[in-house]
Amino acid sequence: MGEVLIGGTASLLICVFLSPKFIEFLRLREFGQHIREEGPQEHHAKAGTPTMGGLIIFTAITIPFLFLVVFDKDPGPDRARALGVVGVALACAAVGFADDYTKIVKKRSLGLRGRTKLLVTVLISIGLWLVATQAADLPDTLRLHVIDANIPVGLAYPVIIYLVLAGTTSAVNLTDGLDGLAAGTTAIVLLAYIAITFTTGLFSLALAAACLVGACVGFLWFNSFPASIFMGDTGSLGLGGAIAAMAVMTQTELLLIILGGLFVVEALSVLIQVFWFQTRGKRVFLMAPIHHHFELQAWSETKIILRFWIVAAVCAAIGFTLYQQSIN
Repeated sequence: MGEVLIGGTASLLICVFLSPKFIEFLRLREFGQHIREEGPQEHHAKAGTPTMGGLIIFTAITIPFLFLVVFDKDPGPDRARALGVVGVALACAAVGFADDYTKIVKKRSLGLRGRTKLLVTVLISIGLWLVATQAADLPDTLRLHVIDANIPVGLAYPVIIYLVLAGTTSAVNLTDGLDGLAAGTTAIVLLAYIAITFTTGLFSLALAAACLVGACVGFLWFNSFPASIFMGDTGSLGLGGAIAAMAVMTQTELLLIILGGLFVVEALSVLIQVFWFQTRGKRVFLMAPIHHHFELQAWSETKIILRFWIVAAVCAAIGFTLYQQSIN
């Protein structure tokens, strides 16, 4: 319990104390956010706000995590799982950084090529699969927590892991459209994972989740409305990777649909919008992802963020309750 609190608090404090200098550094080098022309008009005032804040998030996560886990003389049996979660998060953050760097420094608006992202995501998924099944010795099964049953998936398991990783990183990236929305929602989902891992004795995983939560909360100090910095793809892809890896390492891949319900809604709103427009030539929402729909309905940004946080908290609570019922 003590290490979990220390790790989360340390990540929070590192993020809070290092962010001002990092924001100043980004401003001096004009690493600012580009705003899409088709986006809500209110967002154009945010153009030039420093981005790539994911760098400070993962610095704040990695330092206390490595210190407390790698140098622990009596590591828990789940240390391989925790290292896998942080490793996947850092790998996805590296992809996001390359995307941000290409957009901002190389002045290429679309960032990395889609095929490059696909290939790297496949490689990260294979790495996660190997860590889960070899180093962590987890079975290649999907657990149905609602009815407490397991489904053997065999060779399809790496494909499922890829779908979880690609889907979660994309969903968190889509959610990162309002000040503090992605960071707050991610912290809520990972709080549920602290409870899941701590109550089942997976203390190294609980430490990883606590460091992630602490960094997200510390980042929120500067990312809340009106934001002084954005996390960029560095942060959103990295945090999405962390949640996906946490789901794999706790065998909650299917339960993640409920735990991360808000991310699912955001992603589905885009899929529905694209499908309906291509097949019917009409839009279901004024704009997708769905948080932009509410913006165009004249909801204030803070109202949308707070209400979406509430929805995220309800989904996380339901998911945790279902998990607890399945293990009791």
